[in-house]
Amino acid sequence: MTGHKTTFFKIALISVAMFGFGYLLVPLYDVFCEITGLNGKTGQIDATQATAVYQPDLTRTITVQFIANHNAAMPWEFAPAVNRLQVHPGKLYTTHYIAQNQTGNDMTAQAVPSVAPTAASRYFDKTECFCFSQQHLKAGARKQMPLQFVIDPKIPDRIQTVTLAYSLFDVTQPAN
Repeated sequence: MTGHKTTFFKIALISVAMFGFGYLLVPLYDVFCEITGLNGKTGQIDATQATAVYQPDLTRTITVQFIANHNAAMPWEFAPAVNRLQVHPGKLYTTHYIAQNQTGNDMTAQAVPSVAPTAASRYFDKTECFCFSQQHLKAGARKQMPLQFVIDPKIPDRIQTVTLAYSLFDVTQPAN
């Protein structure tokens, strides 16, 4: 009987360890992505902090391209106000995206950002972004959604163009 108890406890311990690993996987992945810049994770800082921390490098210019995507199930119009900006690292910039709910129903969306090249994501800091929260639009409504960002002057010289893409997803909760 002792062998069965030992086997049972080993299996129980492995099961608990597997559950714990599964539970911690998402937070660990988020930390990993934030550290490495994998999957387009960008930094998030306060605008006053950005202006205090970064010194603008007016000798360098980086092209920032803006892209908007939405899946087939998302019936909104969604586009950047400008397709590209020429920016100086360390300087704070503001732009916006425009969304319009073209349905007859109130809807809620969530934007998910990604940055390319991946190496640039650790130098791309957003101080204000519509992606930080869900966006609710009434039927037929149109909205300008702000984006404020700064590129860390430590960005490698080889990175001349940064592409910021947002994918918009329907997260509307069904009515009870």
